[in-house]
Parts: sequence; C-alpha cells; structure tokens
Amino acid sequence: MLRYIKNRSVALLACGTVFLFSFLLSCSALKVETYYEYGIVATASPLATDIGVEILKQGGNAFDAAVAVGFVLAVVHPEAGNIGGGGFALLRDGETKEVMSLDFRETAPNAATERMYLDNDSNVIADLSTVGAKAVGVPGTVAGMYALWEKKGSMDWFELVSIAAKLADSGFVVDAYLESSFREQRAKLSQFETTAEIFYPNNQTIKESNLFVQNKLAKALYLIAAEGEDSFYDGEIADSIVATMVAQNGLITKEDLQSYAPVWREPLHVKFDSLDIYSMAPPSSGGIVIGQILKLIEPFDFSRYNPNSAEYINIFSEASKLAFADRSKHLGDPSFYNVPVERLLDDNYLDNRRELIEIGKANESDAILPGGMLQTESDQTTHFSIADKEGNLVSITYTLNAPYGSKLVVNGFGFLLNNEMDDFSIKAGVQNLYGLIGGEANKIESNKRMLSSMSPTIVLKDNEPLLVLGSPGGSKIITVVAQAIVSITRFHLNLKEASELGRFHHQWVPDVLYLEKDRFSQEIQNKLQSYGYQLKEREAYSDIQMIYINPSHFKTGMSDPRGRGTTAGY
Repeated sequence: MLRYIKNRSVALLACGTVFLFSFLLSCSALKVETYYEYGIVATASPLATDIGVEILKQGGNAFDAAVAVGFVLAVVHPEAGNIGGGGFALLRDGETKEVMSLDFRETAPNAATERMYLDNDSNVIADLSTVGAKAVGVPGTVAGMYALWEKKGSMDWFELVSIAAKLADSGFVVDAYLESSFREQRAKLSQFETTAEIFYPNNQTIKESNLFVQNKLAKALYLIAAEGEDSFYDGEIADSIVATMVAQNGLITKEDLQSYAPVWREPLHVKFDSLDIYSMAPPSSGGIVIGQILKLIEPFDFSRYNPNSAEYINIFSEASKLAFADRSKHLGDPSFYNVPVERLLDDNYLDNRRELIEIGKANESDAILPGGMLQTESDQTTHFSIADKEGNLVSITYTLNAPYGSKLVVNGFGFLLNNEMDDFSIKAGVQNLYGLIGGEANKIESNKRMLSSMSPTIVLKDNEPLLVLGSPGGSKIITVVAQAIVSITRFHLNLKEASELGRFHHQWVPDVLYLEKDRFSQEIQNKLQSYGYQLKEREAYSDIQMIYINPSHFKTGMSDPRGRGTTAGY
C-alpha cells in the first residue's frame, strides 16, 4: 500500500518498496491518494472488494477476480448483484493490448410479443413489465461469467464460484445500508412467498449486525461451481426457473434457457481529445451516447469554465439532449435492427448537430428531433472495475434492472429474477421506469436483447491504460460516466474530486435538467433558469467505481462516496 501527496508532478524512487512523493506547485490543499503497484479492485461492496483483491494476491488475473466478484455480489449486494440478471463486460488483455466486449444481456423469451403489456384498448397494463414472472428476460449473468472465465480465466472455476457459495451458506453480517434497503422494499418483496421467506424470515426484517444466511442461494451457487453454466441453463436450476414461470404465469421455457448464449462483440471506440474511449456497442446505448456527447462538446474551450459552472452544464446538457434524442430512434439490438453506428458518430453528422448548441440557451426538447440518417437501467445496477499487475483490465456493469428486479425469487434456489423486459419499448412513445422512450428499433420481439444504458468503459492514452470506470443509475449511467471522463481529463481533477462533484442530468425527455440536491449554488441555479432550463433537484444518485493508472503503471481507485463500496489493492 503506497501513500503519497499528489498535485501536478510525481517523482518515483525505487528501493525494494516503491514510494511515491509529490511536490507542491502551489498553496492549494493537499490531496492524498493511495496507489498500488500490483492490482486494484473497486466494487459496491467491501466484502466483494476484499475477495477480489485476495484472488489477485493468490496469483489470479483480473478476469479471475471479476468472476469471483460477480458471484459474491449476488450474495452480498442482492438489490443488483445477481445470477438472475445480465450485463456487459469490457476488457483489455494486458499481453495482446486487445480491447474486447462481452454482451451477456438478457433476451426476450420466444413467446414474447410486441403487445404483451397492452390491454385490448392498447393501454399499458400497470406493473406487468416490472413486477413478477412476465417481466423477466432470459438471464445472462451465469453464461457471461462462464464465457469470460473460459476465454481469459487462469484459476479453477469451482474455486472461484464456491467462494460465493460458502459465503451464502455461512452468512454475512448485514450493515445499516442493507437493513434500510430491506425495510424500504418490504411491501414489494413480500408480494411473493418465495421472496418473502428469503428476505423476511419469520416475517421479520433482518437487522443490522445480524447474519443474512441464504442456504437456497448457496445450493444454486454450489451447483454452478460444480457443473458450470449447464446447471443453470439445462439442469436442475433451469427446471426450477421454468417451474417458477409456470406457477407465476411467466413465459420463459426450458428451450429459452438452453438456447441462450452471450455474444463477444467489437467494442465501441471513439477518439476524444488525445484519448481512446472504449465502451459498449449496441444493444447497449452507452457507448454511442457517451461517444456522441464527448464528440459534440470536444471543440468547446473549457479553460474559462469549471466543472460546476452554468456554462459547462449548459454545453454538456445540450449535447446530452441531442444524443438521447438519437437514442430514442436509432438504437436497438443489432441482430434485429440495422443500427447506424458509423453515421451516428460521423464527424460531419455531429458537426451539423453541434450547430444546435448555443451557449446561454436551453433548446426545448420539443424542438429537438432525432437526427435523420440518410440511407439508413434502474438506478440499482452495479458496477465493478479491476486492474492487475499484467495490465489486464475489466470493467463490468450488470443488473436486475429495478431494485431487486422483478421481486420474484426462483423456488428452491433463492435467487431473484430480473425485470429487464421493461427496457424494451413496451409502447412507442411511452416512458419506461427511467423516463426513457423508444420506438421501432427497440420494440419487443422474441429472442431479442433489450436496449440498455449500461456503460462499462476503458480509457487509454497513448495506447496505455488510463481509466477503468462505470456506474449504475439507469439512464443516468451515461451522463455520470461521461462527466467523470471530462472532469478528470479536461478539468484535471483527481478521482476523489471527480466523484464528489455534484451531478446533473438531461435525457431530452422529460424536458428537465436534474440537479443533485444541495450540490449547486442558488447563483448557478438562477443562471441555468435564465438560460431556459426547467430545474428539478433529486437525491444523490449512482455509485461510480473508478480506477486510474498513471504512466508508471501504479494504480489508484475510488468508490463513490454516495455508496458503501470500497477500493483496495496491493
């Protein structure tokens, strides 16, 4: 563990242990960070972080640590960590320097139809796409973790997964955060008997400092550890998922599970300033929308502004509106819709769109349309970032969608199922859980992957690692990640400063600029209102997990101070 006082320049002295010192260039306040020589892990749970670091210490690589962390979060972070959901992984191989992406997003069951959530009058049926068995997409997490391990792992699969199984079997101590979450969600989680018996044993909320034991989840994890992905998609667990679907009037069949497969995809790559930004391509909207925002703001001179200034917020928000408008029309599962990726990121196209940005003015959302192409997620997601001594990087965002997903637990195996079907356009022009709207590109079709905002991201400078980051937050994931990149690379903030900044968000519809409560002065708010923005304060949001790697390959990280996560390394 290495500590140093950081400002603008760093001197390295090597003598057995490496110590880092910095020299103050001004009288500004001291900034203390922890740097690690070998490996680093940033997750939303202290237990998961510690286990990830232990895997690295034992000689495992970043991909081994990611598998262990992914399954441990299913035990200790049940509102979002999962084996009944899905997500995306972005990774960089330290030896080959190749950046890859893995799509283990859920798919619609074969029996899904475009009108499945509408009544006879074409009105949306309340809660049908968000609660219970019909809200569930075919889960991808287990297949995704197995595919990642099979391609890049170095340790034994059973050893990696059984860590989570043992933790579920023996239990872990509930903290204040989790007790509060259980209390807040009690009415929703108690709708289903199989769920209530897990989270409210003897009809009681599990209290802080008590053990949370999950024997049924442990049984599922031991089977996955012993039999790999087959146990989940073609074995005893699969049979229980199907039985739960039948009992609760769901759609997923054994054939749906057997036919599920994750997809290795070409990552989305954009240049911003002197940086190479890699993120997820469709069916994630994250990479394209982040790329559009960054490219739209790139020509603006930020030297006169600060990251809390009304002018910067104005420029960024107008770029966000344009990008989210394009999202509503042009993005979906590329296996079902010809997503115009190159055109959306084309310099000439973005130059034309940028003409709509005028400093000191908020364009009304009604006046902004998705750009014409010539010829052409709940806040309760979770993210983790890992880097090892070999230069391997992993950025994974996965989710159940809403907090605790569909609220439905699989009978006999104690794990929650997602409610990702709500991420489809259940009716054109109708907002989903996060206020996002969509159309033809993201309509419900059997075996299709629903559009996502998850944005695991890796940033390189001069072909060397610089940042590994990602966040939960539904549609706000995109602006949280993009703002962090700008804050660190344009405004030269360290990770702590960047994570503590007040956050703001505009997604085109609704026509509201959201500001984190108590983070922006009245002067700034007044100025933004004078530009024409309708402002709305909201509670603190997202839980970004970031790693920064300096030119000497020393690593520091930051878990969002809004959450309970930690960063550690060695």
